[in-house]
This record gives sequence, C-alpha cells and structure tokens, in this order.
Amino acid sequence: MKEANLIRRLQAGNRFALSQAMDTYTSYLSTVVWHTMGPAATAQDVEEVVSDAFLALWSHRQTLDAEKGLKPWLAAVARNKAIDRLRASPLPPLPLEAAEEEPAGPGLDQEVERRMFAVRLRSAVERLGPPDDTLVFRFYYEGSRLKDIAADLGLSVPAAKVRLHRARQKLKLILTKGGSADGPHE
Repeated sequence: MKEANLIRRLQAGNRFALSQAMDTYTSYLSTVVWHTMGPAATAQDVEEVVSDAFLALWSHRQTLDAEKGLKPWLAAVARNKAIDRLRASPLPPLPLEAAEEEPAGPGLDQEVERRMFAVRLRSAVERLGPPDDTLVFRFYYEGSRLKDIAADLGLSVPAAKVRLHRARQKLKLILTKGGSADGPHE
C-alpha cells in the first residue's frame, strides 16, 4: 500500500515523492547496477546509472502501475540502463597482437592479474548475499559512510561494523582457501 501511495503521488507530479523514492531505493538500485555491470563499474558509473533510472522514473511517472509496484520497475530500468552503458563503453581489448610479437612486460601481466582478481573479488562479494554484499559494496566501492549504510539497511552502526568485519573474514576465506560464504568446502 505504501508503494501504491508513492506511485500516486509521483503521478500527481509531487517532487517530494521523487525525493522519497530516491531515499528509499538508491541503495537497492546501486546494488542492481553493480551486479549488472560487474568489475567494469566505477562508483561514478553506478551513481550516474542510478540517477538515470530516477530521471526515467520522473519522465515516465504517468505510465506507472500501482498494482505492479515501483521496486521491480526501477530495478528493470536500472538494469537496462547499466547494460546500455556497458555497450556504449566496452573495455579496451588487450593488445594480443603485440603480445604475440614480443614477450609481455610486467605491466601487462599485472593488468591481467588485477582484472582477474577484480572478477574473483566481485564474485566473492556476491556470494556473501544480502545485506553483507550491499554493505561491502557501498562501504568499499562507493565510499558511503557506515552510519548512512546502516540506516538504509535497518542496522545499528555497531551491528553494521560487526557484519562488515565478518564479511571481510568471509571474503578472505573465499579468496584464499576457496571456501564459501558459509564456510570452507569439504
């Protein structure tokens, strides 16, 4: 019912309703965009795509269906905009021709290792599951304040600190021992 009321207020052109939607769904949409874009995403990319999603919300507010809800609509828009952004700016290809002609220097090896680790780290963070994946993403990738993240996730700051500490321990286990977020594989 709360979402339906928000949709009706948006349709009426209430700018406070847009602000309320942004406060409610920014964290969620940031996670959706981050999961969609993968290691190619920067904090700035995520912020811009989320902003584009809210701009689309305002532009298409008259077409919203209160029965279908706002959260799934926003998630679909954010996911599509993230995909569009990935298509518009693909990663530069690795210089394979140059690698065949001469031995790869330490710079290329380091870049390949860095990219491979970024993919492994992203996968490990995803394996943490909610709300720990959101907590880690927002704290380390977006640079959000722990106080703000905790409030958005409905946690106290001490509880968020404990969850963040445990998430780091789980990530270490996953990355060094091949374990899972629940514990090592037997």
